Amino acid sequence: MSRLSSRSLLLTAAVSGLALGGAFWVKPALAGTATSNITVGANVPASCTIQTARVDFDPYNSTTGSRLGSGAMYVTCTSGTSATVTLNQGANPGEGSSDAAPARRLSNGSGSYLAYEVYQDSDKTKIWGNTAGTGVVFTSDGSAQNFTTYGTIASGLNPAAGQYTDTIVATVSY
Repeated sequence: MSRLSSRSLLLTAAVSGLALGGAFWVKPALAGTATSNITVGANVPASCTIQTARVDFDPYNSTTGSRLGSGAMYVTCTSGTSATVTLNQGANPGEGSSDAAPARRLSNGSGSYLAYEVYQDSDKTKIWGNTAGTGVVFTSDGSAQNFTTYGTIASGLNPAAGQYTDTIVATVSY
């Protein structure tokens, strides 16, 4: 081989190696770009739960005066939710009972009743009823809200001996 031929082969090999190696380093030419926004979202619906604790008047003695009782409700709603807690008339409403002015009665199951009231406040001035105007309105901060139910049975009633009960439905509307 001649000196020129060896040199040509060596030069050809070097150029070929650079061409192949350089292909990995050369950025391909782009014709343009396009963009688009992706919308990301979540729906957090308003929701509430309610738990109740018994209002207990035990024991009632008609000769010793009125009997006081209290119970509790725990209402948890999604933060920022406006809600109203209402109490229905109970399972044994008396004559003239209404959602705004419930005449609640405990029953012994044998036709004897014991009238009682449930209030929103410890001063017992605001009856807790089953309307927007007689319910408790609040806006939730996301934590459990504690609502005390204050109850009274008037003195001077003369019920038959026995166990008296009633069931009031507590509702949270939001």
